[in-house]
Amino acid sequence: MTTPGTQAWLDSIQEPIIDADRPIIDPHHHLWHSPGINGAYLHDNLWADTDSGHKIEKTVFIECGANYHKSGPEHLRSVGETEFVAAQAQLSREQNNGQQAQISGIVAHTDLRLPNLEEVMASHAASSTGLLRGIRHAGARDPHPQALMIAGRAPQGLYADPDFRRGVALLGQLGYSFDTWHYHHQNADFAALAHAAPDTTMVLDHFGTPLGVGPYATEREAIFKAWQQDIATIAGCSNVVAKLGGLAMPDNGFGWHEGTTPPNSDAFVAAQARYYHHTIECFGPERCMFESNFPVDRLSLSYPILWNGLKKIAASYSDSEQHAMFYGTAERVYRLAE
Repeated sequence: MTTPGTQAWLDSIQEPIIDADRPIIDPHHHLWHSPGINGAYLHDNLWADTDSGHKIEKTVFIECGANYHKSGPEHLRSVGETEFVAAQAQLSREQNNGQQAQISGIVAHTDLRLPNLEEVMASHAASSTGLLRGIRHAGARDPHPQALMIAGRAPQGLYADPDFRRGVALLGQLGYSFDTWHYHHQNADFAALAHAAPDTTMVLDHFGTPLGVGPYATEREAIFKAWQQDIATIAGCSNVVAKLGGLAMPDNGFGWHEGTTPPNSDAFVAAQARYYHHTIECFGPERCMFESNFPVDRLSLSYPILWNGLKKIAASYSDSEQHAMFYGTAERVYRLAE
């Protein structure tokens, strides 16, 4: 038996690549030096995934707390992550033979409650070599963090904090987007935030993370019904777009990270397609973008299997609708044609 999460375990399930010529932007991945989740994940590791069969043309890095400065002003330490990713992007450009995916955007982190937010944004922009596209300051907080593998650390009531709301609104004024992730029971709070900052483009990551472990392990159907209503409410906020992915995290409760083999694309579709179809129905394809959330979701399935599954889910939509979800929405929201 191979160890779950290892490359050998991921490679134990192989499939022909579906629709191999379809261009894709992966708008959600991470990079880090640390040996944390599945070890270091740098641009060469990213390429090993993006070169595995699907036509990934561009990617967007999403903040993950990597390579912060260890000294200097506290409010500028997160700029270290932007410098690190900009250097990875430059390295990938120098080594690119014209076929590999390019890191084309950076969504950085800062505390949006800061009174000197404009100064911080200017530092991120200067360090990004033109790649800064937005900020993620996640609101994830759960009363049972001990039950979660990746527990959010946001303070209670962050989305309602007046200083936070001013910061989110300022992002829009400066021309940047706002990404966030949180748990399913926080979706109503996010909808209220979206109403409070209508001129800022907001990106809802990972479907609002319906949990399926700990006290939530036996509540999947009840959570799903409430989640359906919440997604419909959030979709009523025209400034919100939805990222479709990130449901293979262990905390979603599908248990794939503990299997003797990872799921194939049919098993992935059978378990998760209803989340995708409901969100697409509510938001419309022009406000949806497929994401990988790698290497976090790599704990549960491989990159080629994930995108095969996403293509199977998308197969019932028109070609133009598929293009929006695989490429066009991400290109527009993150301004990747610039």
